[in-house]
Amino acid sequence: MSKNLGELSGRKGLRENLFEELGIAASETGTVSKEKTKQLAEDFLMGTANVYGTVSFYDFLRPENQGKKVYVCNGSACMTAGTQGKLKDKLKSEFTEEEIGEMCCLGRCHENSAFNYGGRNYSGSDAEKIKDIKAGKPVPMDKYNVGQVGTPVLTGSFHGIDDYYQTLKKALQMSPDDILAELKTSGLRGRGGAGFPIGFKLESCKNTAGNIKFIVCNADEGDPGAYSDRYLLEERPHAVLLGMIIAGYVAGANTGVVYIRGEYPEAITITQQAIDDIRTKGFIGDNILGSGFSYDFKIIRAKGAYICGEETALLSSIEGQRPEVRVRPPYPTQHGLFNKPTVVNNVETLACIPWVVDKGGAAFAAIGRGKSTGTKLVSLDGFFNKPGIYEVDMGTPLSVVINGLGGGFRAPVKAMHIGGPLGGLVPTDKISDLTVDFESFAQNGFLLGHASVVCLPSDYPIIKYIEHLFQFTAHESCGKCFPCRLGSTRGYEMVGKALTSDYKMDRELFTDLITTMEIGSLCALGGGLPLPIRNSLKYFDNELAQYFS
Repeated sequence: MSKNLGELSGRKGLRENLFEELGIAASETGTVSKEKTKQLAEDFLMGTANVYGTVSFYDFLRPENQGKKVYVCNGSACMTAGTQGKLKDKLKSEFTEEEIGEMCCLGRCHENSAFNYGGRNYSGSDAEKIKDIKAGKPVPMDKYNVGQVGTPVLTGSFHGIDDYYQTLKKALQMSPDDILAELKTSGLRGRGGAGFPIGFKLESCKNTAGNIKFIVCNADEGDPGAYSDRYLLEERPHAVLLGMIIAGYVAGANTGVVYIRGEYPEAITITQQAIDDIRTKGFIGDNILGSGFSYDFKIIRAKGAYICGEETALLSSIEGQRPEVRVRPPYPTQHGLFNKPTVVNNVETLACIPWVVDKGGAAFAAIGRGKSTGTKLVSLDGFFNKPGIYEVDMGTPLSVVINGLGGGFRAPVKAMHIGGPLGGLVPTDKISDLTVDFESFAQNGFLLGHASVVCLPSDYPIIKYIEHLFQFTAHESCGKCFPCRLGSTRGYEMVGKALTSDYKMDRELFTDLITTMEIGSLCALGGGLPLPIRNSLKYFDNELAQYFS
């Protein structure tokens, strides 16, 4: 059925997009009226139930969002920092309880106290200026530390559009096969968590017949604690855009879709301006630089759904469908957006491509360690003395990041959740055992993922964090597969009952539950949740034993 709906949605392509129309319809009241839902269903030849299923899924579209005026971040970093209760109390001086909603995560993990008002994000001490903010007085953008150790692939100086896009001229003088060979030599792997080589994706799409193909940038950076993609979109947007153009040239795609999470309003504005700037310069459009290659962009503003970070759910989202994970095969490179060949990669991965083309695949492969080539951006939260975004060569000791770049912890910390909610829970005594690369984390039973770091202070109960992870997964599950949908809810209920009564969880039953989620879930949401829970049981059993029989 989803393929048929994809074809129906694709009749109007990206010019008149159902998902965008739903966002427009919800812009005034916070949700889509029943009348508008029915009208859009008729316009796009969809069933009303299908469109309502889409509307009711997203945080920014569902009926419960109606009437909300300000949104408090409920991400893991703000939660463990303990800032959001005081923030909400402060906002209640200007808003009613019914006008205050929640968003996850606003990417202000470096200073917490994050909230969204009037289509902009705020954090730190901004809540003290809420009267001025409501009055329309400007508040400066947030600032955070940016640094690097090793090769500045992504954090190097930007010397202007004309200088930077010399790499595009170089790429267009090469054949797609030559660029593909350089990318394969580079060993560039996906930076969003899966670590899949980009060269294989591009080659698969290139070898699939089709007159219409897409390059989709997965900028739905939903991992609480991660804001490296936000950094790139706001501070280095041209690295992302140029990477997408070159990827399109290799795969034979003429359209790039940048799917940016709605929680990053500034990133959307800045990226759109960057697209407008390169269009003026002639670096996108028809027959770019007389090469015969044409390419253009479309920005899609997401509506609040963590599952859209999974590539097939993201494609369904753009089509205006409920963003459920698709069964694979077929893979997106054969049947992707509107059933056309599509390459989906995350922001950081695409942003590395220009450097590879400019310096050569061998130069990129020379950076890093083993199969983890190149560099990695790491996001450090507000528990560090120097929180911010840091770029390090793959293979850099984690201790260099934590104690050197980050300046150590500003308060006692017992564990770090690295790699998002599906990443590993790393006790601080394991810091010296790890290096920043895929293999080191995997060999030690963790996951590098997005390389976001959310700290758990010494006085934060591990059992409360486990409850949070189950709750997060239950809320964000697309609902397609039973292990994720039911398992996360049952886990949340079990932990909650153990916390609020004398109930003791059966350890074997609990282990069976997370094992079922791990091996039976369709995607990494349900399948990845067990990792940090297993880490918790292994390293913090003394703290957790009282909740088990």
